[in-house]
Amino acid sequence: MKSAAKAALFLIVLFAIPIIPFLWLGESFEQSLLDALRQPASKTTVWVWVVGLLAADMFLPIPSSAVITYAGGVLGIGAGALASWIGLSAGAIGGFGLARLFGEPLARRFSESEDVVRMREFALRHGPVALILTRALPILSEACILMLGAGRLSWQRFLIPMLASNALLALTYAACGAWFRDSNAFPAAIVISGAIPLIAALVIRRFWKPQ
Repeated sequence: MKSAAKAALFLIVLFAIPIIPFLWLGESFEQSLLDALRQPASKTTVWVWVVGLLAADMFLPIPSSAVITYAGGVLGIGAGALASWIGLSAGAIGGFGLARLFGEPLARRFSESEDVVRMREFALRHGPVALILTRALPILSEACILMLGAGRLSWQRFLIPMLASNALLALTYAACGAWFRDSNAFPAAIVISGAIPLIAALVIRRFWKPQ
């Protein structure tokens, strides 16, 4: 299944999570969901899962912004942003390092061909700035990192903008999660934070044709 199809499937699932059970089970389910989201069994377990999921986001269609929003709501801004920053950075470093070793074939293995072409041109034109410009966009950000690695960008030029953009992304969504934590809109905030970047990325992919 191509990355766009996977992204669309995740979008459907994201919207279905809070809606379908509520229609079937009513307000009691809504309250149970809120309690479970706000008070997980172990914050340490949540911290580990957040780091692990975001580290795997480079190669799996994980809605990273929704994960970070949830982390901010459960762990607080500081701990949620830190866990998210570590996970995002570990995944980016792993993807970039593998792409430096194995080149463009690895990028094509985990990204659609058109995304590889888009990001090759974009990365060549903007260099490390491309990391910052695409970091909040699912699908495109992963392809950009892989293409910069395949183009053998130096580690120094890669790490600084990557770590900075990940910090900004983690703080933004973690703050969103912390803000909505005590609201009944907390589940919706998680869903919407995952859906909006994904929709934006799909729209950009639709109209941005490779040369």
